[in-house]
Amino acid sequence: MPIYTYKTVRIAYTYHHPTRMYDADSPVSKSPLLLLHGWGTNKETFSALIEELQHVLPIYALDFPGFGASDEPDAPWQLDDYAAMVKQFIETCHLEKPILVGHSFGGRVAIKLTQITPIDKLILTNSAGIKPKRSPSYYLKVYGFKLVRTLNRAPGLHFILDEPVKAYSEKYSSADYKAASPMMKRVLSSVVNEDLTHLLPKVEMPTLLIWGDQDTATPIADARTMAAHIPDSGLVVFEGAGHFSYLEQPLRFSTILKTFIGG
Repeated sequence: MPIYTYKTVRIAYTYHHPTRMYDADSPVSKSPLLLLHGWGTNKETFSALIEELQHVLPIYALDFPGFGASDEPDAPWQLDDYAAMVKQFIETCHLEKPILVGHSFGGRVAIKLTQITPIDKLILTNSAGIKPKRSPSYYLKVYGFKLVRTLNRAPGLHFILDEPVKAYSEKYSSADYKAASPMMKRVLSSVVNEDLTHLLPKVEMPTLLIWGDQDTATPIADARTMAAHIPDSGLVVFEGAGHFSYLEQPLRFSTILKTFIGG
């Protein structure tokens, strides 16, 4: 498995060479496909999509730092760090105007990338990037927890508050947060609430949104917000699909993708 090094972080990726590039019966694209996976997964979740598309265009898939076979970041990275890493990967591998597919967290990174490097086309599937609407009770719980956690660091209070802090974290933390290592918990906390709505009108390339209407992690309302703000965009809704629409309806997903890539 090839390894790419960004600063001191080793990043695993795969490259799939097309077998029938520019075949008359296949979509024609001179641009490579770059697959960006979601939080808590890795490039292997794209295996079926790669199998379906690798005969028509070059495909690159990487494991984000902290996932799959890649190293964890050497510091609590921000979203801009992930985007800068992928930008350098594109430049190092001489990928001229790649087509991006971003799922969930990978969609966050893809939206950032459209602002800092040339992209041919963009596919966002169940993408993160819209800050969720929260109730007052949510913020009360969050800021209450932060206050108690801060007090827990004070001398003399640690033995009193340590167990309540652990119990609160266990009850209210997301599944992604609970499953993360200490470093990736810090990364998740820094990227999860960044709202990218202001960047959407600046996404100038053709953009396809593919979404499951039963998605509870990035709800269909987020897709409609993105479609309304991205100038050259279209939305395809997969009825009955959840957050992993490309895995739940793979044939439909790849067929639509090939049509979009081929124009």
